[in-house]
Amino acid sequence: MIINKRKGGDVTVIKHKITKDKEGQYYTLPFDVPEGVVKITVSYDYYKPTKGVMGDLKPSNTIDIGLMDEAGNFLGWSGSSHSTIYVGQYDSSAGYLCKKIKEGKWQIIIGAYHVMDEGVEVTYDIDFEYAGEVLLYGDLHMHSTASDGVFSAWELGSLAKEKGLDFIAIANHNNFSENLALPHIDGLTFIPAVEWTHYKGHMNFFGVPAPFENSFIANSAEEMRSIINHARGLGATISVNHPDCPICPYKWDDDSAFDMMEIWNGPMRPSNIKAVKRWTSLLKEGRHIPAVGGSDFHKPGQFAKLGVPVTAVYSASASKDDILSAIKQGNCFVTESKNSVKIRLIYGDCVMGQTAEYDENTWLEIYTDSDRIVIVTDKGEKELMVRNGHIKVRLRKVKFAYVKICKKFGKLGLIRAISNPIYFK
Repeated sequence: MIINKRKGGDVTVIKHKITKDKEGQYYTLPFDVPEGVVKITVSYDYYKPTKGVMGDLKPSNTIDIGLMDEAGNFLGWSGSSHSTIYVGQYDSSAGYLCKKIKEGKWQIIIGAYHVMDEGVEVTYDIDFEYAGEVLLYGDLHMHSTASDGVFSAWELGSLAKEKGLDFIAIANHNNFSENLALPHIDGLTFIPAVEWTHYKGHMNFFGVPAPFENSFIANSAEEMRSIINHARGLGATISVNHPDCPICPYKWDDDSAFDMMEIWNGPMRPSNIKAVKRWTSLLKEGRHIPAVGGSDFHKPGQFAKLGVPVTAVYSASASKDDILSAIKQGNCFVTESKNSVKIRLIYGDCVMGQTAEYDENTWLEIYTDSDRIVIVTDKGEKELMVRNGHIKVRLRKVKFAYVKICKKFGKLGLIRAISNPIYFK
């Protein structure tokens, strides 16, 4: 057995010779997993003189693979069907268990199904992904059959996974029964949510499966605040939904009731542009309030499409707690779909959602794959051109700065993506 390491130890390469006398046997091949790994990917390759139908008729070399963790627990088996497998805490290959990665001596399970007379050398590439910030995409507003949607939670999750989303929040109207038994879908994080649906406005309660003590009913501002305070006491984060919707706008005379604002609900349209203006006014007043977006998807064929828009989050991991924590901090942006433009803001050591000390020698750095942006502060808006995905902007003394990316549509500058701000003392 020959072991090589490359990429600074991030990939371990093992070259292992399987001799003819091993044919028909199973055994294990150990490898070391270092501390801090969150995902392990194993790829393997070997000489196969015949493939496809001929490989079935005249077997040559066929080597199967499985995986065991540091404690000897069986994690999965894929035979020779897949040349690459992976295991992580929140996502794993089909046929493999999700597993929090611990350091130690893991084992590849080798199945020497067919081995030619001269034996076969198998090369295993073991790739380690370490803990760190990841960009995750999710839809924070949709409905299932538990309220007025047509898909179950499982079906919504499956649709979201097909679209490449990393997380979703199913926010049914005034009920939370489904939150007590959310499904498990590898690679998709469910964030428990309820849409508190009142005739004076809608709000999403995130992060708590059952945010109501007894009833959702409130017929006065005092009763509304009681419900809000109870949910917050349980740890809920509250977002006001579609505040300028012409059908169900936010009418409570209390902007302190919510922690975040859904500035983008479904396809971009005038009511969302009004919501962005309302949000910007709150920023000018000194509020530090994250902006989020969600599709409000109910069923196919309607105006709202699942995953349009998405909230893109720079999160420490794919856990619901880390995702929601990053959203609450404002380290996220809203974009029209997962495949649309990206935005990242950095000012010194600060990122979106954080508060920086103003320094006339520090530049606001903007990273995006758009060639044109609008930077927004409490002093107004300015359009800028971007080259090679990066621009540095010198700011005057401002309260906040965020970026939006627009496309022209008639007289409207419809938004394609919008960031959260960096705030300034």
